[in-house]
Amino acid sequence: MTHLESIRKIIHVDMDAFFASVEQLDRPELRGKPVAVGGSRERGVVAAASYLARKFGVHSALASSIAARRCPDLIFVYPRFDRYKEVSNQIMDIFKRYTDLVEPLSLDEAYLDVTYNKKELKSAIKVAMMIRHDIKSEIGLTASAGVSFNKFLAKTASDIDKPDGLSVILPDDALTFLNELKVEKFHGIGKVTTKKMHEMGLFKGSDLLSFGKEALIRNFGKAGKHYFNMVSANDQRVVSATRIRKSIGAENTFSENLTELSQWENALENILISLIKRIRKTGRKGKTITLKIKYFDFEQKTRSKSLAHYTDKEDLIWQTTLELLKTPEYPAKGIRLLGITLSNLDVVEIKKTGQLTLEF
Repeated sequence: MTHLESIRKIIHVDMDAFFASVEQLDRPELRGKPVAVGGSRERGVVAAASYLARKFGVHSALASSIAARRCPDLIFVYPRFDRYKEVSNQIMDIFKRYTDLVEPLSLDEAYLDVTYNKKELKSAIKVAMMIRHDIKSEIGLTASAGVSFNKFLAKTASDIDKPDGLSVILPDDALTFLNELKVEKFHGIGKVTTKKMHEMGLFKGSDLLSFGKEALIRNFGKAGKHYFNMVSANDQRVVSATRIRKSIGAENTFSENLTELSQWENALENILISLIKRIRKTGRKGKTITLKIKYFDFEQKTRSKSLAHYTDKEDLIWQTTLELLKTPEYPAKGIRLLGITLSNLDVVEIKKTGQLTLEF
């Protein structure tokens, strides 16, 4: 178990149904109704769903047509990412009143290390309460938070009492909690791995612990070491105020299936414009260009090419994208989504800060 003098105080804050909640904030007539953000009833994919919609089995990444069948009264709202980013920036500003050690995971969630904080509060629980209060009173949205001494436990705790909840996993309670935690609740263990673990008789944390580190590595590779560290409360990852971005991308889902080369090229030109804007904003370059294709029947393919040098040149990315479009052959059926991603980005310096603590 972690010694008291090295215990950090980590908060994971996760906004509740963020995109849908922002829409309901801006449009009071949507409050108390099932809302899905992302395209129309007939086309596209759900990007986010309100909690009322989730009760009908509507969730992110679900085809809009299926969502509409599951919830006939579902209200579809077209996403406004500029607005979501604006609200996200307001939330991040609130976080930074308390600590500069903020590690955003997306627009709507972040880790905070409040071991030493700007308010000079000893209690991480008190800090989490104040942050949630500030978000609700100043912005009008609810957030769930998890408090613990490492990132894995803090993130796990934030899911316990959603929405609008605050959960704490104290150092003395961590191993007992982890022993009883079902393997599918471990962040990073997906459906395929869960199925494999169940077939091996591994159903909860205590099973992983008794199975042992070496056996987990033999069966799950490097991930096995990570699983053992998680279940033994030995997550040493620090909250990093600067994260390395791994890719920059843009994509679009179409209202009608695109079946002609000219349609694909026109759509890709518009996507490239969005991508180049994002590349310019980040100041990054990359070596790998990926074309994403999703067909009308939801089959998805990616085609990638890695260059010999880093680039942010629009012409080179465009020519490579056209090359990928016809390699190994042009698509043979209607397309509902296209995307372009630049990855294998140039390295930026990342700051890491180790922390010590007083009392939890």
